[in-house]
Amino acid sequence: MPSTRVVIDVDLPGATISRHLYGHFAEHLGRCIYGGFYVGEDSDIPNEGGIRLDVVEALRELKIPNLRWPGGCFADDYHWRDGIGPRNERPRMVNSHWGDVVEDNSFGTHEFMQLCEMLGADAYVNGNVGSGTVREMSEWIEYLTRADDSPMASLRRENGRDEPWKVPFFGIGNEAWGCGGNMRAEAYADLARQYATYVRNHGDNTVYRIAAGANSDDYAWTDELMKGLGCLGCDGQGSSPYQALSLHYYTMSGSWEAKGSATRFDEDEWYLTLSRAYRIEELLARHSTVMDRHDPRKRVGLVLDEWGTWWDVEPGTNPGFLYQQNTLRDALVASVHFDAFHRHADRLVMANIAQTVNVLQAMLLTDPDTGALVKTPTFHVFAMNTPHHDARALAAHVVDGETRTEDGRELPLLSASASTKDGAALVSLSNLDAGQARTVVLDLRGAEITGFSAQVLTAASTADHNTPENPDAVAPASHDGIRRHERGLEVDLPAHSYLTVSLELA
Repeated sequence: MPSTRVVIDVDLPGATISRHLYGHFAEHLGRCIYGGFYVGEDSDIPNEGGIRLDVVEALRELKIPNLRWPGGCFADDYHWRDGIGPRNERPRMVNSHWGDVVEDNSFGTHEFMQLCEMLGADAYVNGNVGSGTVREMSEWIEYLTRADDSPMASLRRENGRDEPWKVPFFGIGNEAWGCGGNMRAEAYADLARQYATYVRNHGDNTVYRIAAGANSDDYAWTDELMKGLGCLGCDGQGSSPYQALSLHYYTMSGSWEAKGSATRFDEDEWYLTLSRAYRIEELLARHSTVMDRHDPRKRVGLVLDEWGTWWDVEPGTNPGFLYQQNTLRDALVASVHFDAFHRHADRLVMANIAQTVNVLQAMLLTDPDTGALVKTPTFHVFAMNTPHHDARALAAHVVDGETRTEDGRELPLLSASASTKDGAALVSLSNLDAGQARTVVLDLRGAEITGFSAQVLTAASTADHNTPENPDAVAPASHDGIRRHERGLEVDLPAHSYLTVSLELA
């Protein structure tokens, strides 16, 4: 069995890993909102105000820090006034991006903010630049967050909500280079400054404004948005019109036209997928480098508010609904991303997996016939990683690790990261080798380890996944393959597995 060493200086903590790196995304797309989060008050499924209670309970296990809504591409078609007031009087619209279905707007601003309150999550509201107006966006943030008798605060009270909400995050459009308007970077940069100016802070609500950033490796887009902020270090300059840029990156084994199957793949596709997932390291590093040229003090944040696997839809489902299964492969795609997030926590301030329920790399799948709720393998990676929330990153150096050349780049077969908080530490280990187990020596320096335990997520097959009939085919289990070693600890890491080691520190 191959042996690899991971060196961790436990007494040298680095940047704080924001809990918001474990954020989520809910778009009016397929069965994410309707049938996922929201079933209506008349449903036989237990609900509060139409919001599914089992979905809320499950997501609270993840300590979900924030939720992005209403899109996505849908955001730049969405006019928020259509989603307030009595539900039976709300105007309908066509959801032209996702299935060309009619949207009745029964889930709108009040329902979303109620959902966030039930989840204990911060709201990340995405505004409409593509087909909206500056006034429309300005009035939405006033409606949401102002406390006095202003016109929008009064309208909110007429609709049943007296006190304003807290909205800490606001997106200035979405994918302006594509579905959000097909704009040039220079044109959008000016609009981002304009629109963000009118997303005002009301009362004690301070908004973190996020400009619609680049697609994948479009570093020129990032450069243009950073130029649009002007001289960040100049004396006398007021606050920036926007405080962060977004980035979108999806993982697939095929092309956009034929992305690959979620459940039917061979070993070559396994490694190709993980190599493409590992590319997030390069993207974060290079976008950060572009930002560093303009902002060496890292005042502007990077937000990866769409990421995850994107497969061909499940056979027999609406192709516009983006419903896909979720296997152990998806779980390891997530774990590889999180290791990269931890390494870039000095610049990366938020990330939102796409999407939370029933769409793309979801945490939860709901069965439309039985109403059953299934937790996916990706859900379990999020759950196992909750101790990383707001912890200090620890550098984890893999020594003598094996690699494999895939898709023109080197893919390490062991991915690792670590963090520390409150007298404890958590080490994350991903064995990306499809068939070979390995032994990992944790070379733990600078602290005395007084206790340890481990959890492992794996399965018989790399394509195993959870269903209503077999909801725990891929589920975490306690792991006894861990023992003391002269350098710290020695861990047996099964093939195609994700494992966390919890450490108690003196």
